[in-house]
Amino acid sequence: MPRTLTATYSDTAAARNAQEDLIASGIPSEKVFLERDTPDLPRVKVITPAETEREPREILGRHDPVEITASDL
Repeated sequence: MPRTLTATYSDTAAARNAQEDLIASGIPSEKVFLERDTPDLPRVKVITPAETEREPREILGRHDPVEITASDL
């Protein structure tokens, strides 16, 4: 079952770096989203199969997120 991981960052540069690292790791760019609805807390969302969630979660965590949440699609 696909899952959405959402990481909230304290600045846009960290969020953008996380987005670029996810794509560089081989995750298709159409599965990675940078949301700036709230400029002071940008979010990166990535859609991933639940069984391969570990790697994207680790990549998101490398950029010092405020929070990482997961939800089933």
